[in-house]
This record gives sequence, structure tokens and C-alpha cells, in this order.
Amino acid sequence: MQTINIELNKNQFLKSIRKLDEKDKLEIYEELKKSLFPNRFEKLLKSTKTEGLSFEEITKEVEEVRQKRYDEGRQGR
Repeated sequence: MQTINIELNKNQFLKSIRKLDEKDKLEIYEELKKSLFPNRFEKLLKSTKTEGLSFEEITKEVEEVRQKRYDEGRQGR
């Protein structure tokens, strides 16, 4: 397979993408999701890290919310 290198600015690249058929766009989309998800997930984890909550505190809060939802007749929704 021969490789060709070309230079495109962002607008040229986007214009080229718009010309692709749906199958090719979906293929590019899936590749982008694979490459972006780990970084976005890592950022989310870092932004939500806390040293202040124990497993017991989390469990207690979950059980309180479950009980409240049950009492309100909203369980399973």
C-alpha cells in the first residue's frame, strides 16, 4: 500500500469529512470515540476524586436514597 501525505487545515478537513457517505463517517466516529473516551473518563475520575468519603458513608447514602424512593413509590424507575 502506497502512502500519500497531504496537509489540510481544519476547515479543509471538515469539508472533506462532510463529503463522506454515512458509513465512512460512522467509521471515523467510532475511531474518535475509542481515542477520546479514555482521556475523558480519566478527567472525570480526577475531577470526582475525594478522600472524604468512606465506603460505609456511600452505602449509607445509597440506602437512604433507595428508602426515600421506595417510600415515594418510585422504586425501579
